[in-house]
Amino acid sequence: MHKFSLDALARELLKLATGSPQGRSAKTVYGGHEHVLRQSILTLTSGNTLAEHENPGEAALFVLRGRVRLHAAGISWEGRHGDLIVIPQSRHRVEALEDSAVLLTVAKIR
Repeated sequence: MHKFSLDALARELLKLATGSPQGRSAKTVYGGHEHVLRQSILTLTSGNTLAEHENPGEAALFVLRGRVRLHAAGISWEGRHGDLIVIPQSRHRVEALEDSAVLLTVAKIR
């Protein structure tokens, strides 16, 4: 069993994102490409986006800090600290409305 602080990791990755020209940083905390389940912390500084991409499987964003907006199929959902956004099975992008950290959970469709 592994235990660690998502809050501490989010703070650390947000510092890295602030110093990055792309304004983002990420780290997989569980699973990976060879697993069905993958959980990653993604951080984006205010105004930066995770470009539109396909959904690799069932996925959800849990907002650890800040405020984000998920855009998909002409609709958008806003999430803030403590919110869970289920990502639809369509192309989508994520926009940071504030410096933000999210936990992305993906279960790949095999």
